[in-house]
Amino acid sequence: MWTKFDYQKAASLNEAFKLLAKNSGQAAVFAGGSDILVSMRGEGSKPKVLVDIKAIPGLDKISYKKRVLSIGANVTLSTLLKARPAVKAFEIFQEAGKVFGSPQIRNRATVGGNICRASPSSDLAPCLLVLDAKVIAASKGKKRKIAMAKFFTGPGETALNKNELAVAVEVPAPPGKTGTSFVKLRRTNFDLALVNVAAAIRLKNRKVDFVRIALGGVAPTPMRALKAEKLLKGKLPSKKLLREAALLAASETEPISDVRASAEYREHVSRVLVERALENASGKIGGASWK
Repeated sequence: MWTKFDYQKAASLNEAFKLLAKNSGQAAVFAGGSDILVSMRGEGSKPKVLVDIKAIPGLDKISYKKRVLSIGANVTLSTLLKARPAVKAFEIFQEAGKVFGSPQIRNRATVGGNICRASPSSDLAPCLLVLDAKVIAASKGKKRKIAMAKFFTGPGETALNKNELAVAVEVPAPPGKTGTSFVKLRRTNFDLALVNVAAAIRLKNRKVDFVRIALGGVAPTPMRALKAEKLLKGKLPSKKLLREAALLAASETEPISDVRASAEYREHVSRVLVERALENASGKIGGASWK
């Protein structure tokens, strides 16, 4: 049920900071509204003030300079999906975007909103984790960078301070000839992920030289499978190694049981999807045989 709230539209970052400070503890940021409005209508948060940041200049831009992809917080999933990747490994965002909700949701949902919601099942988070992205957090008079690996602190919780806004995400181009992949299991086409997995891999002298594996929906926050990555590093690809790494990655998860799936099922699916993501990623660069 709706409760009464005020709506304030910010024309600049400074105005947004003033509005948030004025309504400290009672305000929520509004961009696409695909999550906050649903939450307010249901049993979720009930802020007394919505601060609309959609009109702030520059937050809806995508740029690529000095091998760093910068994605503004107000960039919608539809825009990200249509963007031509500057680097082949950035195609992982298109893979995630294609299975992100419905077209209507993609037209409204923003990159900043998706990561700041800090859902354990976020589709963008695993992609950003495997590419070592950083969140650009701004407050009055200053900015700082937060490594994606440290950004999520709990379900619905981030490392942002109360006076900060996430204004962009910076994604460094991965090492050359890096293959990436995103895979997702969901109950319906428009459902949240039961489990999702992103992977990035590069070979050198036929051995695994660079590897990242990230999972969503299987822990309190989106997570990296660090033990599985360590197992793969420096090894010759083989089917046995792939299975060992996938099993190890699944063992690193902390899934829960809910109305959508059991913990046991999520752990099993984690193993399957890690194998699939690594095979897909390595298949894009050639030279990797997991036989």
